[in-house]
This record gives sequence, structure tokens and C-alpha cells, in this order.
Amino acid sequence: NIICSIVFGARFEYEDEKFLTLIDLLEENNKLQNAIQTQLYNFFPTVMEYLPGPHQKLMKNTKKIDQFNLEIIVEHQKTLDPTCPRDFIDAFLNKMEQEKGNGHSEFTMETLSRTTLDLFLAGTGTTSITLRHGLLILQKYPEIVG
Repeated sequence: NIICSIVFGARFEYEDEKFLTLIDLLEENNKLQNAIQTQLYNFFPTVMEYLPGPHQKLMKNTKKIDQFNLEIIVEHQKTLDPTCPRDFIDAFLNKMEQEKGNGHSEFTMETLSRTTLDLFLAGTGTTSITLRHGLLILQKYPEIVG
């Protein structure tokens, strides 16, 4: 939720269905990334697109995660106040507006979508993995707690 407030400008309730679905998709994708088919997809995407396997589910999940992200960006575009950015998305949208005439600008919707997702995934992934490992260490060595 801290990452969400920085990137999306809002916190989600822990019972929020969309948020829980997003977390489930992220966890499932983490597991699917270890499959050999997914590894092969990284090297041979054109061939692997036609073959069944867990990489197909990973791609479907990724599309759903992208859709979640795009819905938030579209909502931000509708409610944007250029004088008062609420979060990363608003700041990026403001910069996109400033760079509108520049044909070489990297401030595009595609870049916004990718960067927003990268920030969210990096923040949530590393934080949850660090907490999991910390708890496992505390379980194995309970004398550290005292």
C-alpha cells in the first residue's frame, strides 16, 4: 500500500477485490516464471506463442495486470489537476503535456504504463520477499528475537 500511494496516489483496502486479484496474479506469475516453458519463451517468443504451457497463463495474467494499471492511468487523466500532482502518474502526465511538441520525447503513454508497473512490481516484490525471508530467519533462530 505504501508503494500504491506513491505510484497510484491511493491506498487500497486489504479486502478490495481488484487489489486482491492483482496480488494473486502477481504471486501466480512469480511461480510461473520458474517453469522451463517460460524460460524458453524468453529466448524463443515467436515459437513459444504457439505452444501450450504455463507461459501462456503468465501472458494472460500480465495482460490483466496491464489492464488494471491502464484503468488507473485513465482515471488519473480524467481527474488531473496540473497545478497539484497527487503522485507519480500525475507528475508523469504533466511532463507528457510539457513534452507534447517534442517528437523524440520518452514521455509517452507506453512509457508511463511500463514505468508505473515497474515501480509497483519492484516495490511490492522486493518488500514482500524481504519480509518473508526475515520471518523465516526468525522462525529458524528464535533466540534472535529476545
